[in-house]
Amino acid sequence: MTIAVRALEKNFGKERVVDDVSFEVKNGEFVALLGPSGGGKSTVLRIIAGLETPDKGQVLIFDKDATHQRVQDRAVGFVFQHYALFKHMTVRRNIAFGLEVRGDPKPEIDRAVDELLELVQLRGLGDRLPSQLSGGQRQRVALARALAPRPAVILLDEPFGALDAKVRVELRSWLRSLQKERGITSIFVTHDQEEAMELADRVVILNRGKVEQIGSPEAVYDHPETPFVASFMGSSNVLRPTGGLHLSPESADGVAAGKDVRAFVRHHQIEILRGDSTPAGMVVVSATVQRVSRVGWVAKIELLLDDGQSAIAELPKDQAATMALEAGKTVRVGLKEARVFTEDYSI
Repeated sequence: MTIAVRALEKNFGKERVVDDVSFEVKNGEFVALLGPSGGGKSTVLRIIAGLETPDKGQVLIFDKDATHQRVQDRAVGFVFQHYALFKHMTVRRNIAFGLEVRGDPKPEIDRAVDELLELVQLRGLGDRLPSQLSGGQRQRVALARALAPRPAVILLDEPFGALDAKVRVELRSWLRSLQKERGITSIFVTHDQEEAMELADRVVILNRGKVEQIGSPEAVYDHPETPFVASFMGSSNVLRPTGGLHLSPESADGVAAGKDVRAFVRHHQIEILRGDSTPAGMVVVSATVQRVSRVGWVAKIELLLDDGQSAIAELPKDQAATMALEAGKTVRVGLKEARVFTEDYSI
């Protein structure tokens, strides 16, 4: 393993922001720390970088205990959300900074900077100041500066957070290609599910300082292990089994046993049925269309189920038009692939 995090704990005053966090990162792997704001993601990243010291736990880098190593001794590069470039230095000087501090010979520094300017697609812009660059270009400079000392690991703390949506998408694709081409072990903090799904080999989902689930993007999306992951990954309807709506045998058993039962059904897993047939293995209920909104190729159908619960279905816009879906229409709704969680009531 390139990095191993063991039972990290960090408190700020009386608040525990990192609580028993453990995970590993393989050589050349791209791992995303994903979760809501305040979930502890950036604190974990800063502990790995040496910018914060844990109250408990260990950070191992190449099987060596780096928990109390100085930042400069960890062989990691750090890319911040807001670039953190030196405003008075040119692009070339910003990229060269770490090499100059290290005392590398000037010819080697010049050669490395030229190579990095080419790599991050900024050739010809080396003499500009950061203020003369776009946001996307500044973030590429920040990445080049982090890469200049040839670190074994790159840590990225929401590096696209300050950029507009179009530039974010372009830089995501570029970063993924660069990371795979160079085989750089990378840990990436984000609260954006789409970024994590597109970039990461594996995802560590953090919530309130704890690890909720670790797995490939597909695994955590398709097979959530906790109610939080089921609600956080993608858009889900949260339904409670009622007298007329039992989504699985365990949901009926849970209600009978006096437990809190919740079923998570993603918007695209609700099917609006044609005719009177009932597909095998599908729970079918009656519903009334409350509203239809169309964004791009998707139609979002707001439904009121016959037991009084609300739900949303998403389907292709053309299909919604063909079915003449409009407010007030009664439809038959098929619920498939519900993820059911059963918990004891708490008082």
